[in-house]
Amino acid sequence: MPVSRRRTLLFGAGMALALAPSAPVRADDVADFYRGKNLELYIGYSVGGGYDIYARLLARHLGRHMPGNPTVVPRNMEGAGSLRLTNWLYTAAARDGSVIGTISRGVPFDPIMQRPGSQFEATKFSWIGSANDEVSICVTWHTSGVTTMDDLKKKPIAVGAAGAGSDDDQFPRVINAVLGTKMQVISGYPGGNDIILAMERGEVSGRCGWSWSSVKSSHPEWVRDKKINILSQLGLSKHPDLPNVPSIMEFAKTDEDTQILRLIFARQGLGRPFVGPPGIPADRLAALRKAFSETMADPEFLADAEKAKLEINPLNGAQVEALVRQVYAETKPDVAKRAAAMLP
Repeated sequence: MPVSRRRTLLFGAGMALALAPSAPVRADDVADFYRGKNLELYIGYSVGGGYDIYARLLARHLGRHMPGNPTVVPRNMEGAGSLRLTNWLYTAAARDGSVIGTISRGVPFDPIMQRPGSQFEATKFSWIGSANDEVSICVTWHTSGVTTMDDLKKKPIAVGAAGAGSDDDQFPRVINAVLGTKMQVISGYPGGNDIILAMERGEVSGRCGWSWSSVKSSHPEWVRDKKINILSQLGLSKHPDLPNVPSIMEFAKTDEDTQILRLIFARQGLGRPFVGPPGIPADRLAALRKAFSETMADPEFLADAEKAKLEINPLNGAQVEALVRQVYAETKPDVAKRAAAMLP
């Protein structure tokens, strides 16, 4: 499906969900629930990576927009590329609106490909919103001797990854299978910051699935000083910052290859998703969604985001929910089966 049409359908579905009848929000009851309490915001990765940076920024501002003004407390629960947190949110976290989390944009689609360890139904989560849609990049360290995707087909290199459900684990494996590149995935790092340190130490020679927004916020000097080579951008559409960097979609040779890449990279639209367990009371979920959207437009929040060089291009909770449902509805079983076979 063309990107423009996908975005149109997503917008329409999001608006339909946003306008659908729901339980009325009783502000006094919601305020009474949150007043004097902590709202726990769990982060599926270690401290210092992109998801952690976005979540901690949100935590500093979200409480002002919540009824009752709870204190938002960020907590890290890394493991398996945020699959550990995703499963915990679904099976064990309190469902009263006192606990939310941020997880990998890719993990919600693991059940489509029957990934082991998934203990959730993504369409049943309480989707709150996303800080941006995302374009990731495939990079190599400047000493690697690999500067293009063609080089990557000829010379094997090690790339770092956070875990089986993470972008930087799944993306290179699928690219290897579809395009014939030779990336050796070294998985199990607690988070993106640890992979960055591994590149500096020479443990790995690259990372394929690094959010461009994180690169700009954490290591813009690496781009400026050409410490990294940007081989390709990973998403259904190109980022305006990178007009001369080829999109991964340009390398597909067949219609089936295009469908597989589209399935894998559709997740980029989720960007930095924030989610609650299933079953949060409707009035509290509505308050969380409203507070999230208000925070995304808050001048103080946006000023802090600009200082941190974080991209803010938000989707509301209804739009995120619509995208998840759309991918589940449109993915053909044979395409999902072939994509699943590419992953360990």
